[in-house]
Order: sequence, then structure tokens, then C-alpha cells
Amino acid sequence: MLPIVTPDEMRAVDAAASEPSAVLIERAGAAVARAAVRMLGGTYGRTVHVIAGKGNNGADGRVAARLLAARGVKVTLFDAAACPPALPPADLVIDAAYGTGFRGSWNPPDVGEAPVLAVDVPSGVDALTGEAFGEVLAATRTVTFAAIKPGLLLPPGSELAGALELVDIGLGEGVAAHAHAHLVQPDDVAGWVPSRRVDAHKWRAAVRVVAGSGGMTGAARLAAEAAMRAGAGMVHLSAPGTFVAGAAAEVVQRPLPAKAWAAEVLDTIDRFHALVVGPGLGRDDDTTAQTRKLAVDALVPTVIDGDGLFAMAWNADGAAALLRRRTTPTVLTPHDGEYSLLTGAAPGADRLVATRRLAADTGCVVLLKGPATVVADPHGDVLVVTAGDARLATAGTGDVLSGIIGALLAAGVPAFHAAAAGAWLHGRAAQLAPARGMVAGDIAAHLPAVLEALG
Repeated sequence: MLPIVTPDEMRAVDAAASEPSAVLIERAGAAVARAAVRMLGGTYGRTVHVIAGKGNNGADGRVAARLLAARGVKVTLFDAAACPPALPPADLVIDAAYGTGFRGSWNPPDVGEAPVLAVDVPSGVDALTGEAFGEVLAATRTVTFAAIKPGLLLPPGSELAGALELVDIGLGEGVAAHAHAHLVQPDDVAGWVPSRRVDAHKWRAAVRVVAGSGGMTGAARLAAEAAMRAGAGMVHLSAPGTFVAGAAAEVVQRPLPAKAWAAEVLDTIDRFHALVVGPGLGRDDDTTAQTRKLAVDALVPTVIDGDGLFAMAWNADGAAALLRRRTTPTVLTPHDGEYSLLTGAAPGADRLVATRRLAADTGCVVLLKGPATVVADPHGDVLVVTAGDARLATAGTGDVLSGIIGALLAAGVPAFHAAAAGAWLHGRAAQLAPARGMVAGDIAAHLPAVLEALG
């Protein structure tokens, strides 16, 4: 996992540093210079413009300029506060104008076709939220120091930053003390997702799915099939009052009455290792009441998604009071609209804080969907997943995600890691599908290849 720190946390890391700031600036500038040489493909005959401000960010840029000049690069320094409207042609522009503490706006120059290397964050990007303060010079690559800043992972900052490169400049101990969020890497997922035991049998990782309703059976099918593809040994699916046509042959369908069905599910829930409840389930009064009863009383790890989240919110005591009655691990998977239902307000720009707040209030692991998926546990730790892309912006992908997480819970993965690993597998499987025309069902079909690649 790669550490993520907020600007305030980064200031605390800097303040606790055991080495002088001049030493750290020299290391940062050297890292920028190395990245510049890689982008240039060498130094002979190359021209670089460096836009430098007056703070530490500018100091990093000036060190890089000195080191590049020493290697024969033709370097021109421009003062960030007095840049001309357009810069002369160059092979590379280094943006060292403003860093993580910048809160104003600036008018970046026109750099033509030159690639841009940003120092720590692209100037004008809010390092906490990813929001842009006015116009921003979009970077081809960003070299950031000690830890990743949240704004580099959240749009539009994630798009403006280009490729990310994290460099250790000797602040590791401070980062370890202050970082409570991390970016998930493939090796992390490989460590969390278990292989099947030699003595495994189908009931060792069984998942119960209660989802779907008249006209919404597709959600149930997607969740159940994703659970199977993600490693569940057995999946039993129930759509109250209806049958799920087209469900995979391997999925066992167990009929439930249209009303008063929670007790029947609870009678046999102890045979299963995880429950997925909510996708496409419906929102009539009886359904929401039955969903609440099942969610509160089911003594197995549970994923609550879609209409299940609506049911949690649609009660007199509020979602948090209801969910705190659960005694086993629980994962909530809201998108922004469902987050608003659960809390009464939109997540806001600081998505890490928003996710932490809901996790703390409910006592559940919360997975807040978005271009960067944020997962928080009730203690305030956060995992961020950036494996997905715009292909996931299509109907039914959330149902697939809930099934994947359900399978991981059934395999014994702790809820915090199951949610993050599920989001990573989900996003990676989507990336294996065609860039255009992908539908949610394609994700489950690619899961075995993703799991196999993990080793």
C-alpha cells in the first residue's frame, strides 16, 4: 500500500523531520531532475523551462534546474508570479510554481506542445479534494514526495496530474506516524484474497443473496453470478415473490414469498458465510421492513447495497442507530445519492472525511463509490482504490461489486480488506473488457482471469 496524507498531515510530517529542510529540498529537486531526464530521453541538446514560485515547491524546481543545467540541458527559469503569457518552445516544462498550501489562482502560461512535469501537485490543484483553483497547467507526470496527496487521486486533480510518481525523500517515519489512508496496490489484493484450501468444499464459502423484484431481476442475477465468479463455493439466491430468469445454472434459487420473508431467510442463514442484501429488491413498505429485520438480525458478515441502503435510511431512528445494532461485520456500498439518503447530506469535496464519518456513525465498513473508490472502517483507517475507470459508469456494475465483496467475506477476508479488494477486482476486471460497449455482466466474466493473474 502507498501512503496518502492530507496537506495538514504533510505539514506535521515536515515539522517532525529530523533533517534540515535544505537537505529535503535537495533530495526532492534531484528526484524531479531524474524524472525530467527520463521524460526527455536524455540531456544532449534538450531545452527545459522551469516555472518556480517562492515557496518550497519553487525551491525544489530551482534545485532541479541547477542539476539539469549541470548535465548540459539548456534551462530557463521563469518566476511564477511574472510569467509571460506564452513560453518559448521547449522539450519539457517543469511546473514548480505552487505546492500543496496554495489557495489562490494563477494564470499559467501557454506552453505549446511541451510535456509538463509537475512538482508535488499541479499548481492550482487542491491537494485535499482535487478541485482546481481556476486554470491549471495539466501535467504529463507528477512527482510527489513522501506520500500521495488525496487531490492527486480525486477528479479533476487525478486527470490534471497525469502519471503519478511517489518519491521517498527520507520522511518515512513521519509518514508512518501520520498516514491513516493508503492507496491499494495489486500485491495488497494478492495478499488479502485467499486461495482455496486443499480440503475445501462448496459449503466452506457459501453466500446467500437476497435481491431482485418484479422487473428488477437483473440486479439479482448480476450479484449472484459475480459471487460465484469471485470464488463463492455455493450461492443461494432469493428474489421475494419472483423467479430470476436467466440466472446461472450454478446458482441455487430459493423461492420466497412476496411479503413477510425475512424470518424464512434467517431460519437458515447460519449455513452461509456471508449475506448480500438489497440490489434491485424494491422499496415498498413491507420490503423495506423485511430488509431491515434481515440486516439487523443476520449473524453473518453482510453486504448492504442498493435498495438495502434505502431501507436502512427509511426508518424513524435513522440508519446509524439501526446499523449499530448489528453484531457481525457489515459493508455498506453507497454511491453519492445513497450516501445522501443515509446521512441527509451529500459527501462533499473531502471524500475521505465523508466516508470516515459514515463509517464511524454506523460502525460499518463504508465503500463510497466514485472515480476513486474510498473505503473506511469505523476506526478511521482508509483505503483508496483507483483500479476502475469510466467503463464502470453503466447500469448494474454496483450489483456485481456487491456480489464480489460477498464472496470475499464468505472466504473469511475481513470486511475492510474485502471491500477494498472487491473494488480493486471489480475495476481491474472492467479494464479487461472493451473500452466501448462493456456491460455489467462482462465484469463477472473477466473475474477468473484477474484472480488467476494475482497468483
